[in-house]
Amino acid sequence: MANDRDLLQVVRLLDDACKEAGFFYVKGHGIDESLMREVRNVTRKFFQLPYEEKLKIKMTPQSGYRGYQRLGENITKGKPDMHEAIDCYTPIRPGKYGDLAKPMEGSNLWPEYPSNFEVLLENYINLCRDISRKIMRGIALALGGAIDAFEGETAGDPFWVLRLIGYPVDIPKEQRTDTGCGAHTDYGLLTLVNQDDDICALEVQNRSGEWIYATPIPGTFVCNIGDMLKVWTNGIYQPTLHRVVNNSPRYRVSVAFFYESNFDAAIEPVEFCREKTGGAAKYEKVVYGEHLVQKVLTNFVM
Repeated sequence: MANDRDLLQVVRLLDDACKEAGFFYVKGHGIDESLMREVRNVTRKFFQLPYEEKLKIKMTPQSGYRGYQRLGENITKGKPDMHEAIDCYTPIRPGKYGDLAKPMEGSNLWPEYPSNFEVLLENYINLCRDISRKIMRGIALALGGAIDAFEGETAGDPFWVLRLIGYPVDIPKEQRTDTGCGAHTDYGLLTLVNQDDDICALEVQNRSGEWIYATPIPGTFVCNIGDMLKVWTNGIYQPTLHRVVNNSPRYRVSVAFFYESNFDAAIEPVEFCREKTGGAAKYEKVVYGEHLVQKVLTNFVM
């Protein structure tokens, strides 16, 4: 690999992006643009169904917080978000992680319509997982580590989250805000966002504190790094605040895939990153599953 100039160039670009912005676009990733569009289209078709139909896969504590959530049910920093969504997680069989995962045990709730929804999405999830693993190998090299630094106990059995999100426009006046999703950082290692090509809504806070659009580029994923990578790198890479602003006259769809560590991984600053940052750990150890469960249990008004 040391002689592969193209690879080294990509690794350098990844390092710059993670250090300077925490956000980047990925193209040439191997998922056809037509498949990315189809995933958004079936998501849009589901959200166009009557409310009673959508409630057939309603998210509840009994479903392991999987399924459909109505407008305003998702909360960011105490404020309701103006979106509806379907949340999917890696299936967790009862007892797999003991008490750690108890609130999130279960399988995903897939709608009956559109009829190809489950098959399409499960294939898409597998493709996103493969791309994410490759990007994380690039990030490992960018940090000066071994290509498999995130395998094994860190992310050899990566947990994943998929959020299919719809941003409506016909919201009652008394409920409406322009906050599609409030400012936040993501919990895990890496996020891939597949967003509508023709609506600007995702905003990223740059290092000067200004909010700038992550303008859609057809066929690309918008990627960003999360909280667990900050801890693992001892702050070399920092996640970036981002938000979604609802200001389009048209319904918008975004499909976000979150690539996480192993559910039961204890994430702490890794030695070679500590050595690059003065030797001392700047962050305490975090068990990813605990971090996720704590967030999920406080994220919704039901």
